[in-house]
Amino acid sequence: MANVVMEKVDAACALRKLRALLRPRTGRVLVAIDGVDGAGKTTFADTLADLLIESGQTVIRVTMDNYLNPPQKRYAQGRYSGKGYFEDSYDYQRFTDEVLEPLGRDGSGRYRTAAYDIDAECEVCSPWQVAPDDAVVIIDGMFMHRQLWCPAQGPKLWDLSVWLDVPFDEAFRRLAARDGGSAELSDPVNSRHYQGQQLYLADCDPAEYADLVVDATSVVSADV
Repeated sequence: MANVVMEKVDAACALRKLRALLRPRTGRVLVAIDGVDGAGKTTFADTLADLLIESGQTVIRVTMDNYLNPPQKRYAQGRYSGKGYFEDSYDYQRFTDEVLEPLGRDGSGRYRTAAYDIDAECEVCSPWQVAPDDAVVIIDGMFMHRQLWCPAQGPKLWDLSVWLDVPFDEAFRRLAARDGGSAELSDPVNSRHYQGQQLYLADCDPAEYADLVVDATSVVSADV
């Protein structure tokens, strides 16, 4: 069932809370870092990983962007389809087989971290690795609170999950600064992303299912 989020915290507070929550955990723990494009998911996840490593914990980092579908699947519903962006961006089956199932608490521990290279637009086979019995698995990506993983009834897949909340205009500004594209919503690519993410927000309400909702309008800092 959904969590009752009492307040929105800043990034530094969220990192402190997560470090405190994760320190006493044993076994393999799945942590999801979710948010819209440009929210700072990778930076937040990397900062959390560094803090936990400094505390002596073993961390495994995975990004959903390494499990994108090839273009013919990503754009099967149209090059600028928001519905297609929401439904077809990721290879969820392969991600489940290579990451979620083996790195779950009762999984085999034999996992991979990548199946696709977006820069080269080609499939890859990252080497198989074996996870220790105790590890914090931090995964950043889009649509992490989708209903398959966070059902309305019953427990969610993630042991802990985070929603990074940032206005769309700020998110598009960051993406433009990073990738060199347009920051305008009227841009076809931005419009596709906006429409797809609006579908996700309406269908899945990630802020209600996250353990922490983070005000991500400020740059994440490791000074916690």
